[in-house]
Order: sequence, then structure tokens, then C-alpha cells
Amino acid sequence: MDEPYFTMKNLTHAKKDKTFHKFLFYKLCPKKSIFFIYCCSVSSVKLVEDIRELNCSLNIEPRHCIVYYCCDGLVIIKVYENSVERQILLLWKPSTRESIIFPTLEFPMEKFSCLGMCFDSTSNDYKILKILNGVSDHSRVPGEILSLKSCSWRKIVEHPCDICYMVHGMHSLAFIHDSLHCVGNSKNYFVISFDISHEVYGEISLPEEIILSNINIGISILDGMLCAYINAYIQGNHTFMLWVMNDYGLEEFWHRIFSIVDPDICIAAPKYRFADGEVLFWCLHCESRENAFRTERSSFTLLPHGILQNGFAFTESLVSP
Repeated sequence: MDEPYFTMKNLTHAKKDKTFHKFLFYKLCPKKSIFFIYCCSVSSVKLVEDIRELNCSLNIEPRHCIVYYCCDGLVIIKVYENSVERQILLLWKPSTRESIIFPTLEFPMEKFSCLGMCFDSTSNDYKILKILNGVSDHSRVPGEILSLKSCSWRKIVEHPCDICYMVHGMHSLAFIHDSLHCVGNSKNYFVISFDISHEVYGEISLPEEIILSNINIGISILDGMLCAYINAYIQGNHTFMLWVMNDYGLEEFWHRIFSIVDPDICIAAPKYRFADGEVLFWCLHCESRENAFRTERSSFTLLPHGILQNGFAFTESLVSP
């Protein structure tokens, strides 16, 4: 059997089988000022205690790291060694510790830059898209794209005029229907889609309640559906609301699945939807400024102690960097 065909068949099966679904997260060890990356299963409503510490294949101790995206068992990660001046952007496979270092970007990653990755079936290649936060005109290039086969970055010149990309630190580009998505703002907020094969932009309307909130808005994927969420301060309460789009591209199919009012949650972002419909999300506590993972009903206590940072669900696969 053809190896690439077998790899894709295996990946399709793994995505449907939640026993292949993993959760990758990272935390800081304050005493050593070193970041550690962990992985555990999310095959049940509670995270199992099979938590593995993962070592990057580079012979360095990461003083800081940022995980930008997880796709088909591969992870885009930026590692800082000793200081912020020494930065390495790489594609890493946690299950085998394999990695490749990306070529240097023409326009360096800024504080609120965002990366997304997906498989382009037209070119039979993986592509990585970098979006620059806050671009509203043609005076600055909003993004670059890299294909793994060519392993070189190129600028995206054609992009919508007068659109501000709303990319925040805890948000990622969302991939569904052969397109990567983020939030845009012109006169109103909406979803920007970027067709990865034809490199064409599109727009999807958001629920009116989100548009009127004019507050922290994010886009994600849960259970194979596009979702939108907001972190708002409504009537004196910190509120986290989450919608899913049951039928992609149709505004009337936005459906709000829950709203959490919690004075201790400053900001939150969804990460995974379990088989019973419960949603795992990351949140930042207002007073303590600590990061945590929880669901609508309760908090998770099975994660290791320490200063938790962000986390991503991903599917283990045979895909190699």
C-alpha cells in the first residue's frame, strides 16, 4: 500500500476515534525558570493520570516557549533559549520527538502574531500561515505562508483592504472546510476565512450578540464545528459565552451552547469538547492571575502543580515533520 495513502487513512481513523485524542500543555517551573511540556489523554471526561513530560529534540533548556498550533500530531512551537533574542521556530512531533526548524521569517513574529497549519489536499502538502495582528491597510504585509515541500516563506500580497485582524495571545487560527479562520473588524466584527488551496479570502457573519458586545472575541474548532466565543463584562459580571455553527457558513445556524458567569474568570478560551458535550477550556483568574483548565461544571485537578500556561488538543498520527 502507498505510504502517504496509508498515513492519511490512519489519520482519518484517528480523528474519529477519541482514544487517539491527546492534550498538550506547558507550565513554568519557577525555581529553574524553565518551561516543561506535558501530554495526556482526553479520551474520557476526566483527564487520565497518564501524564507524560515531553522533551524537545533540541539540546537546549527552553527558558520560555509558545505553542502556536497543533495539527495532525504536529506542533508549531517557538522556543526561547536563555533570552528573548535567541528564538527558534520549529515543527515538532511530540510522540516521536522529531522536529524541523523553520526558515527565518522575513517579518519576525510580533507579540500578537498567530500561526495556523493545515493540509492542502490540492497540492498534497502541509501549509503554515502567519497572520499579523492589527493590519488595516496595505502599508504592512499582514501575513506569510510556508509550504513544507518548499520550506520557504513567501508574503501574501493580496489581502482585504481596511480590515483589522483581531488576534489575541490565547487564540489560534481555526481550520475547517479547507480554510483557516480568525476574527476581523472593519465596521463590524466578522470571521475572516482564508482558503488554503486557492489563497482566497472570505467572510462569515457572527451572531448579533457577539457583534454588539464589542469585546474580546475568539474563533476555534470544537468537535469538527466552527465556534465563536466572547469574554465580556456584562452587568457587573465577568461572562464567558460560547457558540457553535451547526452548518458551516450559514449565519442562522449559530447556536449558543453555554454562558458562564464567574467573577473569578477574567478571560477564557475553549480547547476541547468531550463525547458527552462537556467543553474543556483554559481560563485566567482575575485576582491571582493564575492559568487553569476547567469545564462548565468543575475544575480539573489532575494536571501537575505549577504555573500552567496554554494547552491544545491534538490527534496522534503517523504524519512526520
